[in-house]
Amino acid sequence: MQTQSIQNVLKQADDVLKDNPKLLKMFKQCFVSTIDTTLKKISDKETFVITGDIPAMWLRDSSAQVNHYLPFIKEDKELASLIAGLIHKQMQCILLDPYANAFNQDAVYKREYYDCTDMNPMIWERKYEVDSLCYPVRLAYQYYQISGNTDIFTPEFLNAMHKIVDTFIIEQNHENSTYRFERPIARTWQREDTETLRRHGKGFPVNETGMTWSAFRPSDDACRFNYLIPSNMFASVILEYIKEFAKEIFHDERLYEKAYQLKWDIDYGIRCFAVVNHPKYGFMYAYETDGFGNYCLMDDANVPSLLSLPYLGYCSQDDELYQHTRQFILSADNPYYYQGTCAKGIGSPHTPKDYIWHIALSMQGLTGNREEAMEMIETIMKTDNNECLTHEGFYKDNPQEYTRPWFAWSNSLFAELVYKTYFID
Repeated sequence: MQTQSIQNVLKQADDVLKDNPKLLKMFKQCFVSTIDTTLKKISDKETFVITGDIPAMWLRDSSAQVNHYLPFIKEDKELASLIAGLIHKQMQCILLDPYANAFNQDAVYKREYYDCTDMNPMIWERKYEVDSLCYPVRLAYQYYQISGNTDIFTPEFLNAMHKIVDTFIIEQNHENSTYRFERPIARTWQREDTETLRRHGKGFPVNETGMTWSAFRPSDDACRFNYLIPSNMFASVILEYIKEFAKEIFHDERLYEKAYQLKWDIDYGIRCFAVVNHPKYGFMYAYETDGFGNYCLMDDANVPSLLSLPYLGYCSQDDELYQHTRQFILSADNPYYYQGTCAKGIGSPHTPKDYIWHIALSMQGLTGNREEAMEMIETIMKTDNNECLTHEGFYKDNPQEYTRPWFAWSNSLFAELVYKTYFID
């Protein structure tokens, strides 16, 4: 399903990357991975995007998978229509259940396992993750800014914006929430720490901070302390977009005021509760906190991450707090930073120990200088197991040992890194 602009980029690559045959092949395969293997046009107004080797649509992944196509939608109406269809589908999903993170294309009644939560046959998984509600807003904002099209701004879209803001407000005080999640089979899997919530699915107590509560991380792993800092920072960014939608598009004063106050609360909470004074790195951001003074100092490969803050638009690359945080998370002091004989980089508790993620390597390149970007591209090329595609995590000493052979989000992010590094002056 390659549109004209995508074909043009592939032709351009033949010239730009002609001196590096492996990178040329890898860029081409990663660039078209989403549109060739995961995207399905359901109707003129709906597009469904699976994550790859899992036949469900994650709100996060589907947004990230098409992000590298956005620069071309102004001149490519077919591509713009496909992404508008995805945004339309995402709004439907949010209105169906803002607490779900992944959805089915069609109703599914029989499942491999059953979670204790308010399920619906259209839902694949109901792990509440703040970033799941942020990504579609970011995609819609970028779509509008680049294309100038207002076709996505339907009454349904407006209702979804209200739903997102209202959900974040409820979760500023999780004790008021009805959301629960337990996965009984987690005990059989021996993954109770990451697959289910304590206190009968409610999670451990937290103090009110102004930030909004998240049950799970972007990795789909349970939070240790449920104010997930990168996700709250992402929420702050997209609330600014919602304010603009409310003021400029919908003229909805109520939505504007709710988003304004919520953003102020979250930003103040981040300033008061998210910064720690590390004895080695100085003032830096924690990954999670409970508001009672407990912190989780780490970073995870999945995005939003602390590493990704400039990429998401929360701060500049030279921001002092970010630089201190970056020094920490790209060091052995981050418990999920691994260094082996073939690579060094950030992994995740979601995958085995000593497995480095290609997504984290791409993000390191996207948030560093050109030299670092080129270094990350070389590292990814050397750890692809000669498949010219990226993976989820790979063993630090042997890239032949890896997880997820078909992971479209990772392919898209690598393609974005290569395009920004080699194609843009």
